[in-house]
Amino acid sequence: MASWKSWAETATISAAALLATLALFGGFVALRGLRPLDVYAALFTGAFGSWFAIEETLTQSAPLMLTALCTALPARAGLLVIGGEGALVVGGLATVLAGVLLVDAPAPLAVIAMGAAGALAGGAWIGAAGALRHRRGVNETISTLLLNYIAIAVMNHLVTGPIRDYAQVLKPASWSIAEGFRIGDIPGTGIHWGLAVGVAAALLAYGLMRHTTFGFAVDILGGNVRAARMAGLPIGRMILTTCFMGGAAAGLAGTIEVAAVHGFASSSLAVGYGYTGILAAFLARQHPLAVAVVAILLGGISASGGLLQRRFGLPDAATLVLRGLLFVAVLAASTLYGRGRVFRRAA
Repeated sequence: MASWKSWAETATISAAALLATLALFGGFVALRGLRPLDVYAALFTGAFGSWFAIEETLTQSAPLMLTALCTALPARAGLLVIGGEGALVVGGLATVLAGVLLVDAPAPLAVIAMGAAGALAGGAWIGAAGALRHRRGVNETISTLLLNYIAIAVMNHLVTGPIRDYAQVLKPASWSIAEGFRIGDIPGTGIHWGLAVGVAAALLAYGLMRHTTFGFAVDILGGNVRAARMAGLPIGRMILTTCFMGGAAAGLAGTIEVAAVHGFASSSLAVGYGYTGILAAFLARQHPLAVAVVAILLGGISASGGLLQRRFGLPDAATLVLRGLLFVAVLAASTLYGRGRVFRRAA
């Protein structure tokens, strides 16, 4: 019963945050002389109104599922990691380098190696922040935020010099991976296999965190560090493991962006998937399965930006305003957990 009431409280507060966001965004578009209901209808149409819209939504949601896990998994151990953007970037770079080095390898082996390289690079990137937290007490939120900027700077340096492909004339870009190493679409759809990777990662994370002794121990650590110490839990190892797993998920997002979308590394890797993943993790309350659902919702918002621009003349950044308002509302709503009399009494 207590578990059911906890779910009810989460759903109620999340719904309230969403309604508050829609009200605020409605005021924003009303100031531009538009009818909020028409804009909301266009948002739904652009996200789920046709099969093409659904394909675009699911394609946009694939990397969000993985970058959201980069925040959600360490959060269960009591850490606030916001380095998904940097882990995605280094994962994409590692994918390119692996693909170039294995240019003569069989395609299945090369694709697996590229995924492993992306995951290892992302895991090591966020794992380093976990090590700094455990060994030196460095705040993981600050360190992962700074690591985002370092990762983007390293990428910009590499794609404008050491690994630049000068055949790419529109903007600086790295060497391209072989066409045979590209990840195709799920048969019968226009959705690449990255969606399946994202869903599988969410399912694996759910199984690990909710049905293993390791996941139970991580929840103890996240709930009460002192109790974890008294129980003799390996706190340092759990911090490093959850950070590595979160970073590996975001690194896989970089692999997907390279192998399924771009074929090379460029500034197109750093388009905010890591930061939107933070919102997805918070809105899902760090639940791996809920992360997948929320990622689809946020993917739909991103996919509808073009329709809002064409139909109402709103800038494409209007969807960024909507996501920003949603993030603020979620943070404000987080202060309400545990204060509802109905949920406390029934629990």
